[in-house]
Amino acid sequence: MESILALSLSMEPGGMVVPWEMIRPSLWAGMALWCLGLMWGFSPLHRRLQSSWEQRIPFDPTGALASLLSLTPFLLGSILVVALTELSLGKSWGVSCGLIACVSGGLYELGRRDITRGSSAEEEP
Repeated sequence: MESILALSLSMEPGGMVVPWEMIRPSLWAGMALWCLGLMWGFSPLHRRLQSSWEQRIPFDPTGALASLLSLTPFLLGSILVVALTELSLGKSWGVSCGLIACVSGGLYELGRRDITRGSSAEEEP
């Protein structure tokens, strides 16, 4: 009975196990933007991870589970980067820097695809 009472007392906003800061939309948006930016920035690594997971999981014909599992390192990296960004610069900078990371990663991916397409077009007579 005392443990139930202690549990109900700890559910108050000040004594909750998961702090209220964890449900801020800016935190989740920053993590999603950083994850997407890191995935685009390291796209060859993402492709290798996805193909290795597709080979290891034979029961997933669509590759959806392999795609989700290949995002795990980028999600963990984004959690680390957002935490460091918010500790050093402030709470609103996680989203701003994540947006910059998305644009930079997207431009890198477009340039990388353009270079690979341009080099194969030059080799053909």
